[in-house]
Amino acid sequence: MVSLKEITRDNIDEVLALKVDESQKSFVSTNADSLAQAYVYSETAFPFAVYDDAILVGFIMMGYYEAKSYYTLWKFMIDSRYQNKGYGRKALELGIKFLQDRFGVSEIYTGVVPGNTVAKKLYESVGFVDTGFIELGMEEMRLTLDSPVT
Repeated sequence: MVSLKEITRDNIDEVLALKVDESQKSFVSTNADSLAQAYVYSETAFPFAVYDDAILVGFIMMGYYEAKSYYTLWKFMIDSRYQNKGYGRKALELGIKFLQDRFGVSEIYTGVVPGNTVAKKLYESVGFVDTGFIELGMEEMRLTLDSPVT
Protein backbone atom coordinates (compact mmCIF):
# COMPACT_ATOMS: atom_id res chain seq x y z
CA MET A 1 0.00 0.00 0.00
CA VAL A 2 1.43 3.37 -1.03
CA SER A 3 1.74 5.99 1.71
CA LEU A 4 3.48 9.27 2.48
CA LYS A 5 5.68 9.28 5.56
CA GLU A 6 7.62 11.94 7.41
CA ILE A 7 11.31 12.20 6.64
CA THR A 8 13.24 11.51 9.82
CA ARG A 9 16.76 10.66 10.93
CA ASP A 10 15.80 7.01 10.37
CA ASN A 11 15.10 7.38 6.64
CA ILE A 12 16.91 10.52 5.47
CA ASP A 13 19.92 8.65 4.11
CA GLU A 14 17.65 6.42 2.05
CA VAL A 15 15.73 9.46 0.75
CA LEU A 16 19.01 11.12 -0.22
CA ALA A 17 20.05 7.94 -2.08
CA LEU A 18 16.96 7.93 -4.34
CA LYS A 19 17.85 8.60 -7.98
CA VAL A 20 16.07 9.21 -11.24
CA ASP A 21 17.30 7.83 -14.54
CA GLU A 22 20.23 9.70 -16.10
CA SER A 23 17.92 10.98 -18.87
CA GLN A 24 15.65 12.61 -16.25
CA LYS A 25 18.27 14.47 -14.21
CA SER A 26 17.66 17.78 -15.99
CA PHE A 27 13.98 17.62 -15.02
CA VAL A 28 14.24 17.36 -11.22
CA SER A 29 16.26 18.74 -8.33
CA THR A 30 18.27 16.37 -6.20
CA ASN A 31 16.55 15.32 -3.00
CA ALA A 32 19.41 16.97 -1.08
CA ASP A 33 18.59 20.31 -2.74
CA SER A 34 14.88 19.80 -2.11
CA LEU A 35 15.42 18.98 1.57
CA ALA A 36 17.66 22.03 1.96
CA GLN A 37 14.81 24.14 0.59
CA ALA A 38 12.38 22.38 2.92
CA TYR A 39 14.63 23.27 5.85
CA VAL A 40 14.83 26.94 4.88
CA TYR A 41 11.09 27.14 4.13
CA SER A 42 10.10 24.87 7.02
CA GLU A 43 6.88 26.77 7.74
CA THR A 44 5.60 26.41 4.16
CA ALA A 45 7.27 23.25 2.79
CA PHE A 46 5.86 19.78 3.35
CA PRO A 47 8.28 17.01 2.28
CA PHE A 48 7.42 13.31 2.43
CA ALA A 49 9.02 10.00 1.63
CA VAL A 50 6.85 7.82 -0.64
CA TYR A 51 6.60 4.22 0.52
CA ASP A 52 5.06 1.03 -0.79
CA ASP A 53 4.58 -0.71 2.54
CA ALA A 54 8.17 -0.73 3.92
CA ILE A 55 9.91 -0.01 0.60
CA LEU A 56 10.98 3.59 -0.06
CA VAL A 57 10.12 4.40 -3.68
CA GLY A 58 10.15 8.19 -3.99
CA PHE A 59 9.96 11.72 -2.65
CA ILE A 60 7.26 14.38 -2.86
CA MET A 61 7.10 17.89 -1.45
CA MET A 62 4.18 20.25 -1.42
CA GLY A 63 4.45 23.86 -0.43
CA TYR A 64 2.82 27.23 -0.05
CA TYR A 65 4.17 29.76 -2.53
CA GLU A 66 3.85 33.00 -0.57
CA ALA A 67 4.70 35.30 -3.48
CA LYS A 68 1.61 34.09 -5.33
CA SER A 69 -0.51 32.99 -2.38
CA TYR A 70 -1.13 29.46 -3.61
CA TYR A 71 -0.28 25.85 -2.80
CA THR A 72 2.02 23.85 -5.03
CA LEU A 73 3.31 20.45 -5.89
CA TRP A 74 6.86 21.67 -5.45
CA LYS A 75 9.11 18.62 -5.84
CA PHE A 76 8.35 15.11 -7.00
CA MET A 77 10.36 12.07 -8.01
CA ILE A 78 10.08 8.31 -8.10
CA ASP A 79 13.33 6.34 -7.95
CA SER A 80 14.32 4.88 -11.32
CA ARG A 81 13.97 1.33 -9.97
CA TYR A 82 10.28 1.90 -9.19
CA GLN A 83 9.05 3.93 -12.15
CA ASN A 84 6.22 2.72 -14.41
CA LYS A 85 4.59 0.77 -11.58
CA GLY A 86 1.84 3.25 -10.63
CA TYR A 87 3.67 4.77 -7.67
CA GLY A 88 3.84 8.23 -9.22
CA ARG A 89 0.12 8.55 -9.72
CA LYS A 90 -0.73 7.19 -6.28
CA ALA A 91 1.83 9.45 -4.57
CA LEU A 92 0.50 12.44 -6.50
CA GLU A 93 -3.06 11.62 -5.41
CA LEU A 94 -1.90 11.33 -1.79
CA GLY A 95 -0.08 14.68 -2.03
CA ILE A 96 -3.23 16.34 -3.40
CA LYS A 97 -5.27 14.76 -0.61
CA PHE A 98 -2.78 16.03 1.98
CA LEU A 99 -3.23 19.62 0.75
CA GLN A 100 -7.01 19.24 0.65
CA ASP A 101 -7.27 17.71 4.10
CA ARG A 102 -4.78 20.00 5.82
CA PHE A 103 -5.49 23.31 4.11
CA GLY A 104 -8.82 22.90 2.31
CA VAL A 105 -7.30 23.95 -1.00
CA SER A 106 -9.39 24.32 -4.14
CA GLU A 107 -6.42 24.81 -6.50
CA ILE A 108 -2.90 23.41 -6.69
CA TYR A 109 -0.17 24.60 -9.04
CA THR A 110 2.97 22.94 -10.31
CA GLY A 111 5.67 23.57 -12.87
CA VAL A 112 6.98 21.23 -15.53
CA VAL A 113 10.30 21.54 -17.34
CA PRO A 114 9.59 21.75 -21.09
CA GLY A 115 10.23 18.34 -22.62
CA ASN A 116 9.30 16.38 -19.51
CA THR A 117 6.38 14.71 -21.27
CA VAL A 118 6.10 11.85 -18.78
CA ALA A 119 5.50 14.21 -15.84
CA LYS A 120 3.17 16.40 -17.88
CA LYS A 121 1.04 13.40 -18.89
CA LEU A 122 0.93 12.22 -15.27
CA TYR A 123 -0.21 15.64 -14.04
CA GLU A 124 -2.80 15.88 -16.82
CA SER A 125 -4.11 12.42 -15.87
CA VAL A 126 -5.22 13.75 -12.47
CA GLY A 127 -6.65 16.99 -13.89
CA PHE A 128 -3.81 19.52 -14.09
CA VAL A 129 -4.06 21.84 -17.11
CA ASP A 130 -1.61 24.28 -18.67
CA THR A 131 -2.09 27.88 -17.60
CA GLY A 132 -0.04 29.18 -20.52
CA PHE A 133 2.34 30.90 -18.09
CA ILE A 134 6.08 30.15 -18.07
CA GLU A 135 8.13 31.14 -15.03
CA LEU A 136 11.77 30.36 -14.32
CA GLY A 137 11.83 28.06 -17.34
CA MET A 138 8.90 25.98 -16.09
CA GLU A 139 5.49 25.55 -17.71
CA GLU A 140 2.86 26.29 -15.07
CA MET A 141 -0.03 23.87 -14.58
CA ARG A 142 -3.08 24.20 -12.34
CA LEU A 143 -5.39 21.64 -10.78
CA THR A 144 -8.85 22.89 -9.84
CA LEU A 145 -10.50 20.70 -7.24
CA ASP A 146 -14.25 20.26 -7.04
CA SER A 147 -14.22 17.33 -4.65
CA PRO A 148 -11.61 15.34 -2.76
CA VAL A 149 -9.39 12.96 -4.73
CA THR A 150 -9.92 9.37 -3.62
